[in-house]
Amino acid sequence: MAFIRNDWTIKQVEEIYNIPLLELIYQAASVHREYNDPQEVQVCTLLSVKTGGCPEDCVYCPQAARYHTDIDVHKLLPVEEVLESALKAKESGSTRFCMGAAWREVRDNSDFDQVLEMVKGVNKIGLEVCCTLGMLTEDQAQKLKKAGLYAYNHNIDTSQEYYDQIITTRKFEDRLDTLNHVREANISVCSGGIIGMGESVKDRIGMLHTLCTLPEHPESVPVNALVPVEGTPLEEQEKVSVWEMVRMIATARILMPKAMVRLSAGRVRMTVEEQALCFLAGANSIFAGDKLLTTPNPEVASDQEMFQTLNLKPRDAFKGAAADKFDRQAKTL
Repeated sequence: MAFIRNDWTIKQVEEIYNIPLLELIYQAASVHREYNDPQEVQVCTLLSVKTGGCPEDCVYCPQAARYHTDIDVHKLLPVEEVLESALKAKESGSTRFCMGAAWREVRDNSDFDQVLEMVKGVNKIGLEVCCTLGMLTEDQAQKLKKAGLYAYNHNIDTSQEYYDQIITTRKFEDRLDTLNHVREANISVCSGGIIGMGESVKDRIGMLHTLCTLPEHPESVPVNALVPVEGTPLEEQEKVSVWEMVRMIATARILMPKAMVRLSAGRVRMTVEEQALCFLAGANSIFAGDKLLTTPNPEVASDQEMFQTLNLKPRDAFKGAAADKFDRQAKTL
């Protein structure tokens, strides 16, 4: 029986991460079956509602204004266009709709007011509505919650020790502050990271340790493989192997049994067989659609074929630890 705990030591996380791979997959699959339906996978859609022009210097990101990439820069999309995309996502089988804006931080202005309207609209459609907008204040998190935001994504990206090799325009503590504001607003926390950025195994273990020792585990943990983009400092990075992804997913599943472990960026370069290994190791969410913000992603039709091949079924919206928690809160109001 796997227990939910937040007092993992670095040594314990390291020991789990270094379990021989097939045994690690077996242990993770066993934990996965204790807490989740292994045939259920949540399908999410991620839309870039404001693309490019970001003042940050994240070395992996083509949306940083200082890098010369070929992304299609655009200002904040109209609310009506976003809601049309949300409807299409629901019709294609998605149950979570995430809106991303290339901002360093949220500012209290008309753009934020417009995002709040988007949140209200997507919520009415019946999708779990998620945002990733950069750093938030406590007041901004409360406003998003009031508008109906279900989840907020804010990845820690890597370990605290390696962080300044990836980003210098903010600090690791800034990420944790925003996660704290999200949690205090009773919004579901979505936070994970990226592998393949030149980090060491020690850094991967450190990232997982940070996530699994938060006061509450994130309800959602995206595991991303770097997709190198021409024009960014990491354009020459080698592809991460599927075994590295499987090891990260399996370790995350054991450390955070109830979390939605999301097989995120990098999936476009994986075969169905490789993705199946990730599902076996405990991944239970994917992003659908031809793009993840600005990077390629498998087409919806190919995902539907994969679901049929593997006998997977889409997970319903508003289900699981986060939904149970919010239901309890509603009953006490």
